Amino acid sequence: MTIELLTSKEKTIKASEVIGLYKDTGWWIERTEQDMEKMLSQTLAVGAWENNKLIGFARAITDGIFRAFIEDVVIHSSFNRKGIGTQLIAKMIEELSNIDVISLFCEEDLIAFYNKNELKKSKSQFVMHKVKR
Repeated sequence: MTIELLTSKEKTIKASEVIGLYKDTGWWIERTEQDMEKMLSQTLAVGAWENNKLIGFARAITDGIFRAFIEDVVIHSSFNRKGIGTQLIAKMIEELSNIDVISLFCEEDLIAFYNKNELKKSKSQFVMHKVKR
C-alpha cells in the first residue's frame, strides 16, 4: 500500500471527496458541498491519497504566526489502524512548524493517539463552545 500525503496546495482536495469521508464515519451529515468548497478555500488541508483516491483528510485553521487549530482528522474506515492518521498529523505538524502553539480537541479515547504524535493534554485549559443552532 503506497499512501501519498499532499497539502491542498500540492493537490486539489474536492469537497465531494471530503464529504465522502465524513459520510463513511458518520460525521457532519448536514454539511453541504458548497459550504465545504468555501471551507477548503480558506484553510490549510492535507489529504492522504491511495491511487488518486482520498482516503484521509485533516485541516488546520491558523493565523499563520502564533496559533493553529487542527480540525477534522478523518480516515476512511477501510484504512483505519494502518498508520495513516499518524502520517496525516505528522504532515500537518510539519506544515505548521513555524507556529508557536498548535492545538486540537478530541474524544477522550483519542488522547493516547495524539500524545504519541507530539500533542499533549493540557490540564490548565478547558474547551468552550458557542454553537450556532
